[in-house]
Amino acid sequence: MTDTPRRPGPWDPRPNTVTPAAEPPRPTADEPGFDKGQSPLWAVISTLLLGGLIWYLTGSWVIVVALIFGLFVHEYGHVLAMNRLGMGPAKIYIIPFLGGLAKAQRNPKSEWDGVLVSLAGPAFGLLAAAPFFGLWQITGGPAWLFGAFAIAMINLVNLAPAPPLDGAKALGPVLARIHPMLEWAALLATGAAVVWWGVSNGSFLFAAFLGIALIGHLRRGKWRPYGRPLTWGEAGLSTLLFLATAAACVAVGVAALMPLGDGGVAGGLSQGGRFLGLGT
Repeated sequence: MTDTPRRPGPWDPRPNTVTPAAEPPRPTADEPGFDKGQSPLWAVISTLLLGGLIWYLTGSWVIVVALIFGLFVHEYGHVLAMNRLGMGPAKIYIIPFLGGLAKAQRNPKSEWDGVLVSLAGPAFGLLAAAPFFGLWQITGGPAWLFGAFAIAMINLVNLAPAPPLDGAKALGPVLARIHPMLEWAALLATGAAVVWWGVSNGSFLFAAFLGIALIGHLRRGKWRPYGRPLTWGEAGLSTLLFLATAAACVAVGVAALMPLGDGGVAGGLSQGGRFLGLGT
């Protein structure tokens, strides 16, 4: 049996009309590839292990609460962006001793979507500092300011353009738009610098995690196997959004430390540099 051509009817699209491609249906829980997320028991255990490590390193329960709360708010920012851009329903995973990640059900449709997802975590994550500023206003305890500073810094460090941090996913496509080798060289150089910073500040677990990630990126070869590349306009906007997010993280961190010094911006920057091991 052959399918013979027929005359178009009034219900058929006109020749010059382009019918947009239908979006693939969202995966459902009964499909084989559906990610059901981390089990609640393992999520609790992982969170306790991570909190225990933070307590061991800092000795402050306020910092423990700040970093755990900040982690969840940060990852939820990724989840909101993933779900909004058709990549969900996304799930949050807590990794023992290391942190967390947000996992989508499918890759982004474009590198622009990937940039928005990567920056949504640090931008949204800064909201976690608000309760700590409020508690400082109520109690006057400086520990709450240190909690707000820790939240700002964990989001700022995540913006470092070193795989697999958010900064690499935000700036990587921009650098690749100029030349793929520029992305490769810049991300690896920054990654090596961040590993060195981790070792010099005694953050050996963090340095080892980034080192393993760098080796994995080298062995993988292809950096981003998905999505439409950035346009030049999107590359410029991605850079502006990255810089604005980084500036917001610095501003929150400095605002948290200003009351502990002379009350000025210079004092806040100086104290922040000492905390990060960048000054004396």
